[in-house]
Amino acid sequence: DDAHKCCVGQLLMSSGAVFFSMASGSDGPDTLKSPKHTNRLSKEKSSYLLQHAHNPVDWYPWGQEAFDKAQSEDKPIFLSVGYSTCHWCHVMERESFEDEEIGKILSENFVCIKVDREERPDVDKVYMTFVQATSGGGGWPMSVWLTPDLRPFIGGTYFPPRDSGRRPGLKTVLLRIIEQWQSNRETLKSTGERVLEALRKGTEISASPGETLPSGPDVANRCYQQLAHSYEEEYGGFREAPKFPSPVNLMFLMSFWTVNRTSSEGAEALQMALHTLRMMALGGIHDHVAQGFHRYSTDSSWHVPHFEKMLYDQAQLAVAYITAYQVSGECLFADVARDVLLYVSRDLSDKSGGFYSAEDADSFPTVESTEKREGAFCVWTAGEIRELLPDIVEGAAGGATQADIFMHHYGVKEQGNVAPDQDPHGELQGQNVLIVRYSVELTAAHFSISVDRLSELLSDARAKLAEVRKARPPPHLDTKMLASWNGLMLSGFARVGAVLGDKALLERAERAACFLQEHLWDEEGQRILHSCYRGNNMEVDASPIAGFLDDYAFVVSGVLDLFEATQRVRWLQWAEGLQLRQDQLFWDSHGSGYFCSDPSDPTVLLALKQDQDGAEPSANSVSAMNLLRLSHLTGRQDWIQRSQELLTAFSDRLIKVPIALPDMVRSVMAQHYTLKQIVICGQPDAEDTASLISCVNSLFLPHKVLMLADGNTEGFLYQRLPILSSLVPQDGKATAYKCENFACALPVTCPQELRRLLLE
Repeated sequence: DDAHKCCVGQLLMSSGAVFFSMASGSDGPDTLKSPKHTNRLSKEKSSYLLQHAHNPVDWYPWGQEAFDKAQSEDKPIFLSVGYSTCHWCHVMERESFEDEEIGKILSENFVCIKVDREERPDVDKVYMTFVQATSGGGGWPMSVWLTPDLRPFIGGTYFPPRDSGRRPGLKTVLLRIIEQWQSNRETLKSTGERVLEALRKGTEISASPGETLPSGPDVANRCYQQLAHSYEEEYGGFREAPKFPSPVNLMFLMSFWTVNRTSSEGAEALQMALHTLRMMALGGIHDHVAQGFHRYSTDSSWHVPHFEKMLYDQAQLAVAYITAYQVSGECLFADVARDVLLYVSRDLSDKSGGFYSAEDADSFPTVESTEKREGAFCVWTAGEIRELLPDIVEGAAGGATQADIFMHHYGVKEQGNVAPDQDPHGELQGQNVLIVRYSVELTAAHFSISVDRLSELLSDARAKLAEVRKARPPPHLDTKMLASWNGLMLSGFARVGAVLGDKALLERAERAACFLQEHLWDEEGQRILHSCYRGNNMEVDASPIAGFLDDYAFVVSGVLDLFEATQRVRWLQWAEGLQLRQDQLFWDSHGSGYFCSDPSDPTVLLALKQDQDGAEPSANSVSAMNLLRLSHLTGRQDWIQRSQELLTAFSDRLIKVPIALPDMVRSVMAQHYTLKQIVICGQPDAEDTASLISCVNSLFLPHKVLMLADGNTEGFLYQRLPILSSLVPQDGKATAYKCENFACALPVTCPQELRRLLLE
C-alpha cells in the first residue's frame, strides 16, 4: 500500500536534479512555542497546515493567490504535501521548516505552498504520480518543485536539512534548483512537460471500442491465486512485514468463499480471511485497553504497531469483523466489531454526529515531558502493571497476583517485550505492547482458575489500565471530518447494527447520515463538500472544498447500507440523487469510469482514475457496486449498463493483476452472479417482519439487496418497482420473496425456510 509505506531511502541524480525519498505513515503534532513568525497558514482550518503556521517560511495554502504571485514574480513553486499524523512530515518540519536559514532561502527564491493531502487528495495524486514516475519511490512528506503554471520539474519526498554522506540536504537541493532555474530553465520546463505528457498517456484508463467485461469466475480465481501466493501462513496477512490490515483483501476472500463453498479453494480463502482477522484481534495492532486498531504492524506477528489510528481502518475493519461473524458464527468476531465501534463512538465522534479523521502515534510520555515518543500513550512497563494489579487472586496457583495473570496472558516481560530491531529510535525500551499470548483456556489452566473467573480478572485489569491511560497526555487528535471517511464509517455502524439487531448502533448510523446531510451537503449548489472541522468552540466549520469522487462513492455506499439496515426510504432517495450528481461531475463519457476529481479544474494537471484498492478501496470499485445496488433498488436499468462499462474500462488491470483491485473484483463477481432482490412483505413494526429481516441480516450475502414492501403502493419503492404490487403477505403473515431479474421464487413465511432458500 503506497499510501503508507515505512521508510524507503532512495537517491537519484539526473540532469542536475536530486531526489531523495523517505516515506512514512505517522507522527506527533507540534509543541507549543511563543511564535516569532506567523504566516498565512494561521488562517487555515486543517490541523496539518496549522502545524506550519509559525515556520520562518512564507507559506501559502494551495490557491490562486499563490499561483498569481509565482506568475508575477516569475518564481518556481515549492510544493510540500503531508498530513497531520505523518511522522516524517514532522521530522522535516522540525529540521528544515523551522530552520531560519532554510526558511529565508525558500521564502526569497520560491513561492512556497503547503498542502494537506487529506484536504486536497486531487493535488496529492497528481504530483505523487510524478514523484513515483521520476524517482521510483513515493511517500510523505512529498516535496515537488513546479513552474509558475504548476508543471512539476523535480520531485522527491523527505530531505534532511544538510548533506549527510551521499544524501543531499534540502539546502543543497534548493541552491542547485535556484542555479538551474536561472541558467537552465527551458531544459527543466521541457523535461517536466515531457514527463507529464508520458504520465497522461501512461495513466489513461479507458475501455476500447467493442471490449467486453472479463469473466467473473476467471478474474476471481486469479485474484484468489495471487492473494494465496502472497499469504503468510503463520500469522495471516499478505507479506512478511510491515503488515497492513488490508480489509479489501479480506472482504474479497469472504465473498469468494460464498460462491465457492464446496471447493477446496473456497475453504482455503475463508481460512485465510478468518485466521488473519483472528491473529490481528489477538495482536498488538489491536488496542486491548482502549479498543480500535492501529495503522499497521512493523513485524510479521502483528505485535509492535505503528501506533496512529485512522478512521478509515476502523470503518473497514468493523465491516470485515462483522462479516467474519456472519460466516463463522464465532462470537470473538462480533465482539471485536463492537469494540471498534465503541472506540470510534467514544474517541473519534463529534457531537454533531460526524467522525474525526485520526489519532496520532506520538505523545508526551508524562505531563513534564518536552519530547514526544511513538506509542507513549499505549505502552506499559512491568513495574506499572505490578503496581496497578497487586492483589493476590484467591485460589490461583502459586499465590499469583492479578498482575502475574495479566502479564502472563498479555506477554508482558520485566525488561519489556519489544525487540530492539522493532524500535530503531529506542522509544520503546523497557516497554511492553500488549499481545494475547495464550487462549483463555490455557491461561486459566496455568493458574488453576475457571475460564469465567479469568475473563472477569482480565476485564477488570483492562478497565484499571484504561483509567490510568486517561491521565496520560493524549496523542494529538485530527478533528477534520471528511465526507469520504464518514461515509465508510456510516457503513460500519449500519452493517454491524443490522447484523446484531442493535438499535443504538443504527441510531448512531442515522446521526452520522444526518450530519453528512446537514454539514457536508450544499443544498444550493447540489454538491457534497469534502471536509469540515471542529471549531474552537466545538462548532462545525465547513470548508469550501468541493467533494471528490471518493466523497460521493463512499457516502452513497454508506447511505445504501443505512437504507438496507433501517428500510427508511429517505436514505435510498438521497443515495439515488447523489449518484446522479456523481455521474454528472465525474463520469468519463469517452473512456468510461469515473475521474477522481473534477476533470474541468484547470489547476489539476492530470485527470486520473484510481486503479488500486489500497488502505481504502478505489472509488471506482465502490461505484461499480453502488450502481448495481441502486439499479436493483430503483429499477434504473441504465445503471447496470454503466457499472459494466466502468468495469470494462479497468479490464486490463482486472485480468492481469486483480490483486491490485480486490474490491473491484467483487463487483465483477456481482455482475456475473447477478444481484438477488430479497423482498419482505409485512408491517414495518411487526414481530414476524423483524424475524424475517434478521434472518437475512444474519447471513453474509454479498450479491443481494434487501427491501421491505409495506403495502403502501403510493410509496417510492412501489412506484419504481411495479413488481412489488404483485407480492403480498401470505395468510396474513409477513412473507419473504427471493427475486432475480425481477422474477420471484415461491413465497416463504418461516425464517428457517428463508435461510435455506438464501443459502441455495
